[in-house]
Amino acid sequence: MPTPAIRAGGSGGPATREAAPPHVHTVIKYLGSKRRLVPALTVLAEASDARTGLDLFCGTTRVSQAWKRLGISMTAVDSARFAHVLARCYIATDPEARPGFVAEIADAVDRLNMLPGTPGYVTATFCEDARFFRPENGARIDAVRDAIERDHEGSDRWPVLMTSLLEAADRVDSTTGLQMAYLKQWAPRANSPLTLRVPELVAGPGQAVRGDACALVGSDAVGHVDLAYLDPPYNQHRYDSNYHVWDTIVAWDAPAHYGVACKRQDLRDPARRSAFNGRRTMPGALRQVIGEVRAEVVVLSYNNESWLSFEELHQACAGRGHVVVLAFDSARYVGARIGIHNPSGHKVGTVSHLRNTEYVLVAGDRSRVLRMARAVVDRGLGVVVDRPVPVPGPVPADVPDGAVPV
Repeated sequence: MPTPAIRAGGSGGPATREAAPPHVHTVIKYLGSKRRLVPALTVLAEASDARTGLDLFCGTTRVSQAWKRLGISMTAVDSARFAHVLARCYIATDPEARPGFVAEIADAVDRLNMLPGTPGYVTATFCEDARFFRPENGARIDAVRDAIERDHEGSDRWPVLMTSLLEAADRVDSTTGLQMAYLKQWAPRANSPLTLRVPELVAGPGQAVRGDACALVGSDAVGHVDLAYLDPPYNQHRYDSNYHVWDTIVAWDAPAHYGVACKRQDLRDPARRSAFNGRRTMPGALRQVIGEVRAEVVVLSYNNESWLSFEELHQACAGRGHVVVLAFDSARYVGARIGIHNPSGHKVGTVSHLRNTEYVLVAGDRSRVLRMARAVVDRGLGVVVDRPVPVPGPVPADVPDGAVPV
């Protein structure tokens, strides 16, 4: 069933039907989503011949989805509420498991798209106290979120419709992609009306688990797999804080908030801080999950601006078997492109560089690891390196010093 677009009337007024857009696969804007690495990570998984996989820090589930499309039965883990919802939608939901399921979702999306706006917590907090959304879209987010809870809570439709709402809200926000702040002037996309779409679900089995990676790794909750992907936080910046608006929309608990960005008050609780966000605690936590994950092959993403050196990363993976390191040129995070500003918004400094190097370490049985790495190199997607080197732009014809044959 087609999913209609909507045009909001006035300030959150009734919506009217327009031409129906296609079912478009989207992923929310997310620092660390590994969009540029997905082709190489997909080739690695394909060459591994894995039948079961684990994504221990799944985030938007971009990598989990890619591996699930290969026919790998995935387990997607994250501690954030919104990430768990995305995992329940894209990994744990099999659209072919129940006849008529996709039609139910399309029908529900049609009805939600026709709801008029009803101002509530999102409007007051994220449109009036802050400026993440225009008020007419905030009112519609409030109305749609109330309807999802009222009509679909506890059903297998709930995570899919919640994902549809999060992705729709992401398409009309006014941020740089992080919710630590909002733009001083409305982003052009913020003027578009909130429009839900049917998420592009991936057929096949999978499961979603919410919890701390250090507590879950090695447990029966995630089990033993052929291939595990580890993409832990790289620094002190917390994803539950960077994306607090999505967490609040999922929790729907109208929390007390603080600061210009109206962050959830409970983010100040030290108990919520991950070991991966502390310079002193991260190395031990990373070594723990690398050592305890029950997998035949481990794939670890990291970069050259993080707290552990190339040598320390290699050493942490060495206990898993043979280790190969692939290197990829990458654009730095969005803040680097914006520049350095003071609290009043004036530019006060310059950024030293706009590129960094992403490392992907593959550890396990030697023949299997070499086969996986060779597949990436043969496709021109990355280079194998034996020491820390910058990768100058797209993989060049003449590989950089430090690259080694596979």
